Amino acid sequence: MHLLFPPRCPFCDKVLFHSLSTQAPLACRKCQTLPEYIGEPACFKCGKPLQDERAEYCYDCGRKDLAYAQGKALWAYKGPVKDSLYRFKYQNRREYAVYYSRELARVHGGWIRRCGISAVVPIPLSRKRLRQRGFNQAGLVARKLGEEMGLPVFPNLLLRVRDTRAQKELNEEERKNNLKRAFKTSANKVQLDHILLIDDIYTTGSTMDEAAKELKRAGAKEVYCLSVSIGRGY
Repeated sequence: MHLLFPPRCPFCDKVLFHSLSTQAPLACRKCQTLPEYIGEPACFKCGKPLQDERAEYCYDCGRKDLAYAQGKALWAYKGPVKDSLYRFKYQNRREYAVYYSRELARVHGGWIRRCGISAVVPIPLSRKRLRQRGFNQAGLVARKLGEEMGLPVFPNLLLRVRDTRAQKELNEEERKNNLKRAFKTSANKVQLDHILLIDDIYTTGSTMDEAAKELKRAGAKEVYCLSVSIGRGY
């Protein structure tokens, strides 16, 4: 399959003809240094990078309660990462999900185990948007991450029952109202203790918060969040 459809570097999008093994590098050597990995200082709640080393929480998390226990992210949402995720979502570069998931497992695998995660659940798309795009980008990353970590993935446990507007088009208050009652679990009772929610981009946290609320309402004990990229905190 790699000979017929060789994977592309998720940052420069060039074909990786050398990548014939499932364990071969899935990004150009020079491109692997391009993304900004999230380090310290970072918000203790959502994982956003902070400018003030003395701060424990970002501006958003410091003034509101969130339903999930803690969140982490892989890269800062800017430059090559922003371009990569755009191609992933809108130019059908589904193969990028393999690299994203490998890096998520490499960087945050220890944290995932310490949280006692029992299942991985992606943030769902509405039926309309799923038909338009053809796939759920968070679902692809969740499935590959589950394979990397040896965890079960439940792609249909959480449903988006309202076709909401794109969050990037809205201000903070509109984002919060836009997602109210947007999610519903497919099972009346969720018998999973620690769930890991997966999304591609974390902005204000409204999406993760509403999804976590619904999972906890249905019986989940704790919900954690992990995203490929995240905006900067203040």
